[in-house]
Amino acid sequence: MKTSRFAGMLPVAIGVGLVGAVTLLHGALTERWSGRDVASELKQAADLLEARFPRRFGSWDYVEELPSDPKQLERAGAVGHVSHLYVNKETGAKVSTFVVCATPHHASGHTPDRCYPGAGFEIAEAEHRQTIPLADGSEAETFTGTFRKTGQTLRVFWTYGVDGRWIAPQIARIELAGRSAVYKLYAIIDETRLPNGEATRVCADFLAALLPEFDNAVFGPPEQRPGGTKKAGNSG
Repeated sequence: MKTSRFAGMLPVAIGVGLVGAVTLLHGALTERWSGRDVASELKQAADLLEARFPRRFGSWDYVEELPSDPKQLERAGAVGHVSHLYVNKETGAKVSTFVVCATPHHASGHTPDRCYPGAGFEIAEAEHRQTIPLADGSEAETFTGTFRKTGQTLRVFWTYGVDGRWIAPQIARIELAGRSAVYKLYAIIDETRLPNGEATRVCADFLAALLPEFDNAVFGPPEQRPGGTKKAGNSG
C-alpha cells in the first residue's frame, strides 16, 4: 500500500519540481532575483537611445522619422525606440533603421522571421550570420535575410547591442541574460530593383558607419566601456 501511494505521488512531486525550476530559471533570465532597479536602468538606456541616436555618420544623412506601429512596439517590449530613414549623399541609396531598447526577454522574442510573415511577407532567404568590419576597426556580428511579397523584396540586417558590442547570439534569450537593457537594431533596404548583392553591400556600408557613432554617443569612448577596448563583435 505504501509503495502504491508513493508511486501515485511521484508524478505530482516531479511536476512541482519542474514548475519550481522553470520559475527560478525565468526569474534569473528576467533579472527578477537580481535586486537591481532594472526598470530604472532600462528607462535610462531608452532615454539615451532616443536622445543621442546619430543623424549624420559617414556618407549618410537623416531624412525623416518613419511611423511605428504601436502594436509592434508593444509586442517588442520597446521602452524606447527610433525609426529613421537615411540617404547616402553620394549615391542616393536609402536605408531605414528601426531600433528598440528592451529587456533581453523581449528583445530576443520578437525576431524578423516572426514579425515579417505576420505582415504578409514570406521568407525568401533564410537568416544567416554576417560579420561586418566597422569604421573604427572593430567588428559587428549580424543576422541577415530577405522577406518577399508581391512586387517587393526587403533585405534586413539585425543585431543586438550590449555594452558597446554588437552580437548575433545563437540562443539570444540565454546569451543576453544578465543585462538590464538590450538595443536591437534593424537596417532595412528595398532590394527589389537592385543588382544582385548590392543591397548587402549598401547595408554593410551603412552599419559600418552607424554603429561606431552609436556606440560613442550612447556608451562613451571604448576605454570607458565595460571590458575596456574590447572589440564590438567579441562576445567572449
